[in-house]
Amino acid sequence: MEESLSLDELLQYYRKAMEMEEVDPAVYSPLVLAYIGDGVYELMIRAKVINRGSMQVNKMHKHSAMLVKASAQAALIQAIEPDLTPQELAIYKRGRNAKSATVAKHASVIDYRKATGLEALVGWLFLMGQYQRLTDLVSEGLKRTGLMPHPEDNARKDEGDKTDHEI
Repeated sequence: MEESLSLDELLQYYRKAMEMEEVDPAVYSPLVLAYIGDGVYELMIRAKVINRGSMQVNKMHKHSAMLVKASAQAALIQAIEPDLTPQELAIYKRGRNAKSATVAKHASVIDYRKATGLEALVGWLFLMGQYQRLTDLVSEGLKRTGLMPHPEDNARKDEGDKTDHEI
């Protein structure tokens, strides 16, 4: 039987198996940090959604999509911004202010830029190996915004009573 690896050990194993060099996250542009952060954040949200119980995959996708859209990410970063360290705030602002070749399709420019800043911060925390800090910030942001209510909160509501932000 294979030994279970911690997240740190898994990522070290992955880098070795994939022949990837260690790179200081500070050398990456804010948009590269946002690129990896987008994937990490999506994975975190999907894991949270499937943990809420079995449901049809299209419903899981709908719930996940609602939580990863720019307006939801903008709300999340606004909720946790006061808790950011000076270094985290600087990373967020670099991402938010980065000039992107893509444009917001279904979001305001302000929300899109804030979301890019959040994704840059998520990417940086992930690449720095600060998984606990990353998890704490995302979890706290979801709680403060009400984007991901606790399962017992949903049990008390009828399906028709839920707001656009609740799943």
